[in-house]
Amino acid sequence: MIINVTSDIAHTELIAVLVAVTLEEPRVMTISQGAALPSGPFETGHRSLQSGLRAWVQAQTTLPLGYLEQLYTFADRDRHPDGQRTISISYLGLGRENPAAQGGAGWRGWYDYFPWEDHRQGEPACFDAIIKALKNWANTADDAEQASYRHRRIAFAFGLDEGGWNEDLTLQRYELLFEAGLVKEAGNENGFGAGMFADHRRILATAIARLRAKIKYRPVVFELMPETFTLLQLQRTVEALAGLRLHKQNFRRLMEQQNLVEETGDSDSETGGRPAKLFRFRHTILEERALTGSKLPLSRG
Repeated sequence: MIINVTSDIAHTELIAVLVAVTLEEPRVMTISQGAALPSGPFETGHRSLQSGLRAWVQAQTTLPLGYLEQLYTFADRDRHPDGQRTISISYLGLGRENPAAQGGAGWRGWYDYFPWEDHRQGEPACFDAIIKALKNWANTADDAEQASYRHRRIAFAFGLDEGGWNEDLTLQRYELLFEAGLVKEAGNENGFGAGMFADHRRILATAIARLRAKIKYRPVVFELMPETFTLLQLQRTVEALAGLRLHKQNFRRLMEQQNLVEETGDSDSETGGRPAKLFRFRHTILEERALTGSKLPLSRG
């Protein structure tokens, strides 16, 4: 990626969205008591963008970084409350949760920031209130045509039409709520979900959307798993990320068809019932063939 930095831009910033799944809950590393993502300026002493990001994350959280990929570059005007023009290059990192030693740094559930995104138990408690507030906003449009357009956007983003809920539209839903003034970042102190500094919640929404889409065609979910796991633990991790329940038999059949995992010969006796077989990710699958996709059977029922 080539970035042209002009003289009117103050600096380039590096931002990390670090994700783990713990006890069936997706978690994100934050600083400032949950109000921001780890970040810092790209400095001349940094050998590369990634080395700069790793340095800032280490300094702010003491966490080592494993899997890392560039997420998106944010350069919109008025992104920061102080009015400073900043380019933010964001990265998505995946791993296992471990304690952060620095004060103010810690793991937070990403559904604290996006409570409307978790549909594992059906519609979230806040869902009806959000739809009502959005429809009220749509009805305040300047004319009937604009009102109709807003209502169509709401129906599409929140699955009110025949298409149903689409877990991949996380960013579109957040931006719609921002436009309607229904989140704290838009100046509404009573907005839905926990707020974050500047546009860090938008960056987090971008990461969630990317990861939800990516687990369907690349085996990145295994970056979040221990070395050995049961198929139910794997399924629950995918469900946590997607915010949806999966069909158990279809999921297991797909794992067999994709040849992504192999039995270890051991069992987990702490499942509370019959010992469950332990599996591990077949790393050689990446060498044997180019993956066409994990095609995870996300159930919207």
